[in-house]
This record gives sequence, structure tokens and C-alpha cells, in this order.
Amino acid sequence: MSKIAVLFPGIGYHTDKPLLYFSRKLAKSKGYEIIEVNYGGFPAGVKGSAEKMKEAYVMALSQAEEILTGVDFSKYEDVLFISKSVGTAVAASYDGKYSVGARHIYYTPVVESFQFMREKSGVVFHGTGDSWAETAAVRNECKRLDLPLHITLDASHSLEVSDIFKDFDNFKVIMGHTEEYMQRWD
Repeated sequence: MSKIAVLFPGIGYHTDKPLLYFSRKLAKSKGYEIIEVNYGGFPAGVKGSAEKMKEAYVMALSQAEEILTGVDFSKYEDVLFISKSVGTAVAASYDGKYSVGARHIYYTPVVESFQFMREKSGVVFHGTGDSWAETAAVRNECKRLDLPLHITLDASHSLEVSDIFKDFDNFKVIMGHTEEYMQRWD
């Protein structure tokens, strides 16, 4: 089976950070061709500013379009978009705009991302200590779109807590759910 996984990072959360690093390794071990969408040049002070968040999103989407130019997603039997934070909005938007029909792993989406997500299009991961998205709003949007939601208690926007050993335990659970989602189409 021909498979491709595209990684869409967040602002300051690059593909070498734990969620995307381990997801990339996991996808590669499952036979996925990997593309990393490494965008940047975002404005400072995005958090708390709707205007700057939109500017960052528009910049990231434009850069993603440029990076993915020439990729023929129709030749793959399984297209998986793995995204983090603002990258969830970019991945979902790109998928909709180009009718890719990708499956999605959404790590800590910002609330604005849900307006671009398709019903039953993927799986969502969220931490109850995420200062970028309120848990109640994430729960409501996941319910509305029929997206499975995996919650990590007290975890930040990076799905981390203040105890590194608890982080190891949490990441093991998160990667287990990630692998389970990847294998649904094996």
C-alpha cells in the first residue's frame, strides 16, 4: 500500500519536538513516505491576538501550499496529515482547499482550527492545562464533528506536565493512540 504522512508543525513547535518527532518515527516505521512542512517567519506575540493568529495562519498556509506544490496525493492509498497547534488549521484548510481527503492526527488544535475540520476526519489530542484552547470548547467541537478526543490531564499546549517521568508515561499513551489510529487502514 502506498502511504504518505505530512507533518504540519506549530509556531515554535517544530518536527524535532516530542509529539511530531515520535509521530514521524512511528509513521516511518509503518511504511509512510514522510514530508515535513517547515514554515516560519511568524509575527511575535501571536498568543492572545486574533489578528496575529490569523496572520500566522495565512503565512503558514501559503508556505505549506508552496512546499506541497507538485505532490500528487491521488497516487497514495493512504494520506495522513499529522499536525500541531496552528498546524491543525493549516492541515485541515489545505485538505479542504485541495480536496485531498486526508486522515488527520490533530495535536492540541487551537479552537479556530475546528472551523476547517471535516466531520469524522481524524483524532484529536488535548491537554486540560492548554492555555491556547479551553477544554470545554475542544470537547464541544469534537462532539459536533464526531472526532475522537484523547485528553491528557493537566497537560500544557505541548501535552506536557511539570514532571518529566509523567511526561514519558503520557507520551507512551499518546503514541499508543496515535499508532492505533495509523493502523486503522493497514
